[in-house]
Amino acid sequence: MNIDYKSEIAALHDETIALRRDIHAHPELGFQEERTAALIEARLKELDIPVRRIAGTGIVGVLKGDKPGNTVMLRCELDALPITEDNDLPFCSKNPGVMHACGHDCHAAITAQIAKILAAHRSELPGTVVFMFQPDEEGAGAMPMIEGGALEDPRPNAILGLHVWSQYPFGKVAMCAGPMNASSYYFKITIHGKDTSGYEPEKGVSPISCAAHVLQAIDTMQAMEFNAVNEPTLITVGMIHAGNYMINIPDACEIQGSIRCLHEDEKRVHERFRALVVDICKSMRCTADVEIECGNTMLSNDEKLFEMGREVVTETLGPDAMLTKGVRGMGGDDLAEFFNEGIPGLYYMVGMGSPEKGTTVQHHNKDFLVDEDILDIALELQLKMAVRFLEEN
Repeated sequence: MNIDYKSEIAALHDETIALRRDIHAHPELGFQEERTAALIEARLKELDIPVRRIAGTGIVGVLKGDKPGNTVMLRCELDALPITEDNDLPFCSKNPGVMHACGHDCHAAITAQIAKILAAHRSELPGTVVFMFQPDEEGAGAMPMIEGGALEDPRPNAILGLHVWSQYPFGKVAMCAGPMNASSYYFKITIHGKDTSGYEPEKGVSPISCAAHVLQAIDTMQAMEFNAVNEPTLITVGMIHAGNYMINIPDACEIQGSIRCLHEDEKRVHERFRALVVDICKSMRCTADVEIECGNTMLSNDEKLFEMGREVVTETLGPDAMLTKGVRGMGGDDLAEFFNEGIPGLYYMVGMGSPEKGTTVQHHNKDFLVDEDILDIALELQLKMAVRFLEEN
């Protein structure tokens, strides 16, 4: 294809930033992305790209090239987080308590602009590009998209996903073949004891005391029962609640958290976790209900697509831009669910961390900032990878 990547992306630079800022200023939570979805839908229709809605606020646009070929899907996210933004930017969140604190606003803007560039080259396009704007990535919105037919008509031969990332230096690209991101399951433990007054503890059974033993057992389990190299396993407790009056022992205590595995034996971890909690509670004269819900499965990159991605990154940014060691992480992304449908995929992270610009703050933080200079770089990488896949296949 005869695409002048640098000049065509540069010509859209101001528009790309304006679109990202518009989305950033109007963040919406998962499956509530009504304004964002309408904005994206309108832009795709203006490009004469057929659009369909899935799962309420999900958008799938299909650009068919005039030349025959395979199909590649570009997936991005639409949802924001329930966080109050603490920045003084002129395009700061206008929705109280909601913030794009992860970078999904960047991904949506980048993908929409790729659609604009490729639509202008429709006559040269060897195959089909599917643009999927997914709702509720933070809450595992992939499955409703799959169930709604996002991977059908047409079915993609490959899926590409990217993420701007503050924890990598600006202009560095992190990716690896095979396992890249851990599975993430969310647990809820309800410990049942017997309520009583604090001055007569012997007449009740404290679920709070029991919870202390459960927490210690969980820490010991993950540290001592799984090989840290071959079976990376991380169990994190994020919430614990019991009681509503300081001088009473309550009848129940609730613990919530996540179980993350960067290996394929996650079921064994879940079974051991469940058995451990139940047995500890029994020993403390309590009972326990243990619920474990899938957030996302482990994400694993296709080896051939990884090699293609490495070539594109090296040609675009130079060999020093590639980071392949130490990039596997315990964070999850439900892009994995699309890969699990038997479609090869590639997921990579584009570093935007700059201490001078204050863009090294961790994601999901009220002080999170984006270095907007990364938008054109990420756009170029994703666009080139899509075109490379179609041209080589």
